[in-house]
Amino acid sequence: MLRGFSRPGALNCPVMRLPMPGTGFLPSLRRPAALVRWVLPAAVCLAVLPPGAAQAAAPGTVQAVSGTVRVAPGAAQAASGTVRAEASAGRPAAENAPVRNPFAGTGRLAATSCPEPPITEGGIPRTREYLAAAVKCLDRAWSAHFSRAGLRFRAPAVRFHEELPEYVCGVKNPHVDALYCIERATLVFPLTGMWIEDRTDLYPLRTAAHEYGHHLQSLTGIRRAYEARAGRGRGSEAAELKRRYELQADCLAGVFLGGVRHSLARTGRDWEALSDTLRARGDDPGYRTHGTGANRVRWFRRGLDTVSPAACDTWSAPPSRVS
Repeated sequence: MLRGFSRPGALNCPVMRLPMPGTGFLPSLRRPAALVRWVLPAAVCLAVLPPGAAQAAAPGTVQAVSGTVRVAPGAAQAASGTVRAEASAGRPAAENAPVRNPFAGTGRLAATSCPEPPITEGGIPRTREYLAAAVKCLDRAWSAHFSRAGLRFRAPAVRFHEELPEYVCGVKNPHVDALYCIERATLVFPLTGMWIEDRTDLYPLRTAAHEYGHHLQSLTGIRRAYEARAGRGRGSEAAELKRRYELQADCLAGVFLGGVRHSLARTGRDWEALSDTLRARGDDPGYRTHGTGANRVRWFRRGLDTVSPAACDTWSAPPSRVS
């Protein structure tokens, strides 16, 4: 049980929704109780900013990445170690973006062999093996990229649960696919639920890569700068910053899948099915924190096609691309 595992709200996770037909999901007969639990209307996961987030160095500025991360040569630097907080109308200039791009100039993610283990037979032990293999592959791919770019890397911890405990990362009953606990730098994966059980599509791998993207945002200082900016934002401004944060994780997930694509025994139809699933999981009109279905697909495909984390600069994108 992870009671007290992190401060309340210190997590990042995708919104849980029912998958659309044709996405590779088959109703589970292994765990009826778990199925009922996930079929019930899923609660929305709110990411509450933890206390102690980085504060602005001066009015209208956000502190840049701390000294714990070394920026790759050629990465865009902000004057006096700060980034302007104001977003200009339309497409903001790079120097006006609330968060700098530490991936600038780091190149493409190198191709990595990452064949998928079987997942639909063998029950929960096989599901755990699938996710463990995915995380090891994520570690290999991103540690090599950070090393080449001169960035410091630290692999996340990983926790598996047959079903999520009552409290995870200080949040009660987070009805989510998977999540990243910021304070402990830990990926948390439930081994049951509609996001993973009896699926034949790429969604579980993409979900693991998305949560890993939040870990990369923490390593590079993106999260700290985002929290400092969002801590002063209100209403629609704060929601837009949250979408930029989540859509960047979608894009980084695409970068990883692009880097391992050659080793996956998948067809074009599998990739289209994944796009359809992401499109169906866009924000509800009244809860705008992860992006529209169209924008979620757009940023994921951007990462998949470019295989470049520098292309995931949602912070300098126009508002229409992060709606």
